[in-house]
Amino acid sequence: MTESPPGMTSNRPYLLRALYEWIMDNSMTPHVLVNAEIDGVDVPENTIQKGKVVLNIASSATEQMQMGNNAIEFKARFSGKPYPIYIPMEAVIAIYARENGQGMMFAQDEDPEPPPVNDPDDRPSRSHLKVVK
Repeated sequence: MTESPPGMTSNRPYLLRALYEWIMDNSMTPHVLVNAEIDGVDVPENTIQKGKVVLNIASSATEQMQMGNNAIEFKARFSGKPYPIYIPMEAVIAIYARENGQGMMFAQDEDPEPPPVNDPDDRPSRSHLKVVK
């Protein structure tokens, strides 16, 4: 996903909601992969592994879930204890169905550097391709 054009909002929350609905409509279990190192992420510390966390966001595993344009918020139980979860949209790395892995990964760099402009004088003198017979 690239940076949104001027005057447009990010398409990430819209795609996330659509994929969530698609996964649920197919009687599968939606999970999100979250970058727990993004500012504002609030998940139980013991669920974080290598800076990331996978969360089951099925309606049967959450309470009061809201998927807004800026964040996902819900309550869930961890080791029997309720915990309020807050995930800023930019922290969502992927959404997928647990059963078959179908889903989508999101780009993590919202402000990518423009690709370098190739100078015609910098081209190699020969092609790197070989003829195979």
